Amino acid sequence: MEGLARAGYTDMTVAQARIAAQIERGGSRITRLAAAAQVTKQTAGFLVKQLEQAGYVERVPDPTDGRAQLVKVAARGHAARAEVVPALEEVEAQWTAHIGPERMAQLRETLKMLREITDPFLENHTS
Repeated sequence: MEGLARAGYTDMTVAQARIAAQIERGGSRITRLAAAAQVTKQTAGFLVKQLEQAGYVERVPDPTDGRAQLVKVAARGHAARAEVVPALEEVEAQWTAHIGPERMAQLRETLKMLREITDPFLENHTS
């Protein structure tokens, strides 16, 4: 969040970022975003509406179901995501410098294993 704020994206909340981070490359339905973020469908819809109004996401028809919509990352959202990558790389570099590359690799593997029980939906539905 600090990286976003430094880049001028001061209008995104942590809750909105949590939803935005769940959007798959081809778009995601609100129900999927709600499950992935572990919030109600109504909360996910409210957060998506805020993100849409701020220009971070857009809703488009779901090509597989004419009644449904997909939430996709809009141009402003892609620009914001690009700003997050260096901040994440900086944190990872700090952690690696502190614990060493071998322990960092172990940490990554441990977190991946824990994700299987803490976030099974994402583990089974993302690439």
